[in-house]
Amino acid sequence: MRLACALAGLILLAADHPAAAAECSEDWICVAVVERDDTPSMDVVARNLKPWPVTVTVAIEGQNLTAVPRREVTATVGGHGSQPLITLAPEDESRPWRYTYEFDWAVGSLGVRHDDAYAYGLPYAPDAAWRVLQGYGSRFSHTGLETWTIDFDMPEGSPVHAARDGVVVRTRSHHDRACWERGCGRYANFIVILHADGSTGEYYHLAKNGVAVAEGEPVARGQLIGYSGNTGRSTMPHLHFGVYRATTWGRTESLPVQFATDQGERRGLKPGRRYRWP
Repeated sequence: MRLACALAGLILLAADHPAAAAECSEDWICVAVVERDDTPSMDVVARNLKPWPVTVTVAIEGQNLTAVPRREVTATVGGHGSQPLITLAPEDESRPWRYTYEFDWAVGSLGVRHDDAYAYGLPYAPDAAWRVLQGYGSRFSHTGLETWTIDFDMPEGSPVHAARDGVVVRTRSHHDRACWERGCGRYANFIVILHADGSTGEYYHLAKNGVAVAEGEPVARGQLIGYSGNTGRSTMPHLHFGVYRATTWGRTESLPVQFATDQGERRGLKPGRRYRWP
């Protein structure tokens, strides 16, 4: 359903021992190898181009190479921050040395502790009651990192509303394609909202031009934010909603949350049922 790696973009760079130019992924994160003064050592440095935290994983391979603290590091880089992640040096300074590195990233911080007491609103209009297609742990596609997510049977163009207050950190709205093959996730239109506890509320498969908010815009619970569609890795029009936190290698893991509904507070929603705002 949601392919974080496809959204983030894996970068691979090879170089001999001179420092390498920065490689950037979208307009979010850049990684460069920076020489240290008067030493053969170099720092692998990640720079966050956005005002929100980003979690980046970098891995190093090479010959005649030491990497401190280790060859693979995952760390959170704060908004507009720059952080050295790995220090490289030759094991034997008299011999040539070589390295390659790759990196991937996701929005948000490592180690986020979700506010489990919070009751989310439903991600649609207060006067609507859309049927749940897939709930927590549904076998069709809500497994693994997507276990704690929900699909709603919403026709294309249905209003999508924020389930929780936050700030819009990512959107995409130019795609008009749906398919089920591997890699189709790249065609999804979406909105990502960063919450106060560091988790993100994510709304997927939106219509082309179906985003009604802008990056950096604060939104309130219940606010109209977009329109549902049928884009990305999808077999029919619907809205995919989940709450996530960042992990390693550009991935995010879904989190179980409770919803405030006309049937009381519910931890997850059952397939086949319809729910309204209370």
